[in-house]
Amino acid sequence: MTTTIDALSVLKGMYAAEAEYFAAGGPGKASFAPLAPFFSPDVVLHQADALPYGGIWRGHEGMERFFVAMSDTWDVFDMVDQSFLSETDPLVILTHVHVRARATGRELDFPILQTITVADGRITEVRPFYWDTAAIAAACTNYHSADDRLPRS
Repeated sequence: MTTTIDALSVLKGMYAAEAEYFAAGGPGKASFAPLAPFFSPDVVLHQADALPYGGIWRGHEGMERFFVAMSDTWDVFDMVDQSFLSETDPLVILTHVHVRARATGRELDFPILQTITVADGRITEVRPFYWDTAAIAAACTNYHSADDRLPRS
């Protein structure tokens, strides 16, 4: 079992490695290798199905594919502010992000609440919760909203 301090260290180390990964070019350009040690080989990431990168992503290969899908979706994905709401397992992190959709150029600001489980010094499960998946999906398409299928002019 990972202690709370170890879990926070793992998470903060992963965020730093993720920032370096994207600064080096991200998916298709930078190696995933610096991120791999932070994730259990059988890590599971649950993304809401309504998102352009929705679904369940498993293992290191799944995480690599997830980062490609995120990069294909967002031209900008900035973590503006983070608050660690729970420092016990699972960790709970509130992150405010600013994004710009690659397909449309639309920008959004929204919160994501994540629960992250760490065991034996590695992240084993990530569950992000989005307040409005329809708004996020709509920003990535040429539609006003998920319920409005008329193209924007």
